[in-house]
Amino acid sequence: MSHSGGREPAVSLSLLDATMVGIGAMIGAGIFVLTGLAVEISGPAAIVVFALNGGVTTFTALSYAELAAAIPRNGGGYAYVREVFSAPVSFVMGWTRWFTYMIAGSLYALGFASNFVEFGHLYGFTLPGPPVLYALGAVVTLVALNALSTEASGRGETAITLVKIAILGVFVVFGLTATKVGEFDPLFTEGPLAVLPAMGLTFIAFQGYDLIATVTEEVENPRVNIPRAILLSVLTTVVVYLLVVFVAIGTLGADGLAGAGETAIAEAAEGFMPTFPLIGTGAALIAFGAVFSTISALNAVVIGSSRVAFAMGRERQLPASLGRFHHRYGTPLVAILVSAVVMLVAVVVVPIRIVGNLASLFSLLGFIIVNYALIRLRRRQPDLQRPFEVPYYPITPVLGIVCNALLGLFIDPFTWALAIGWLIFGGVVYFLLSRRGDIGPTESPEIQDPEPIPTAEQGDD
Repeated sequence: MSHSGGREPAVSLSLLDATMVGIGAMIGAGIFVLTGLAVEISGPAAIVVFALNGGVTTFTALSYAELAAAIPRNGGGYAYVREVFSAPVSFVMGWTRWFTYMIAGSLYALGFASNFVEFGHLYGFTLPGPPVLYALGAVVTLVALNALSTEASGRGETAITLVKIAILGVFVVFGLTATKVGEFDPLFTEGPLAVLPAMGLTFIAFQGYDLIATVTEEVENPRVNIPRAILLSVLTTVVVYLLVVFVAIGTLGADGLAGAGETAIAEAAEGFMPTFPLIGTGAALIAFGAVFSTISALNAVVIGSSRVAFAMGRERQLPASLGRFHHRYGTPLVAILVSAVVMLVAVVVVPIRIVGNLASLFSLLGFIIVNYALIRLRRRQPDLQRPFEVPYYPITPVLGIVCNALLGLFIDPFTWALAIGWLIFGGVVYFLLSRRGDIGPTESPEIQDPEPIPTAEQGDD
């Protein structure tokens, strides 16, 4: 019987679909708009910035992989923290992750709108109405798709993500023939310490693999496929980022990229890419890729935010109606709709730059807690079967904690003040819901040891 108060989730996502959820969320607009800004801060050492952020990301991704294999439940980091911490701590984790995904959704929606309008300008026509209408339309469309079918949204995510990877692949293939290695000499033109603030700026481009764990119960063979999807998404994204940044610096040069700012990749493409049939110039192809990148990232956070809300509703830390799958569609319909409302409001009224920084800070804090949750679960349940285990434990999760904390120090004090304010607001919400009886204590489902994975000989029987 379902412990969610409705039908069981539809198991409809393959390893490829799950991997594409992570890649789709990670390769958003960040690589297109942040490369030039990172070069402006750190010079050619921006390539080091992306490499180091890839390493920092891997530490926490490994922790997510082990926890997902041991605790195969929707909700991602919230589900893991709920298992090993008290109710108030797990509520804070869920409250901040839910907020982060919803605000990221508004960021991606607005990014889609601006790129969509710019794509139209490249072809000589002006789209009617303000860009915010296209942002709202993108949210509504993807929410409808996710509400009706997890399989459809997953398959759509896979298709869109493969297209944008192909576009970046074209950029790299043509760019490698024009890259000048001399553009990286000297490497640290702004000094070695300039790498740190640039890492803080670009770290948001490495967030998204954690969304894979939010749909654990909807993935085939989750104890095996979720860890694989997390690690494959991180590896693929880091390789793509390093190739793109290498080509951009090696073709346009650090000074040229720094001057181009948010349009750096498009300007680099103009210098070496040919004109393509039906699409046009290299800049048009990059704009086309940016449109696909933002829409796939938006779809990924629509999936992820609703699953966190669902998990909190199932655990009675938000109203129970959020923690049910729809009897017909097999999707967490109420959680999807509630998350969508917040995204739509944020698109219209929220000061995006400020809240974007807040989302980055909450992600860093959440990753710190997840790494600690891994350590605590190892201590509390040492005999729990773990189909995947973090290598070099406990060094790996400790490095994840230290590196994420270090990056958090580069977040400005105003953002920290806003974060504390949001946490206080969450505490008030939790208190009021508790007083009304809308939420309450619940027993977390017991962690079941995994079924033995069939061997090749067994599979042939």
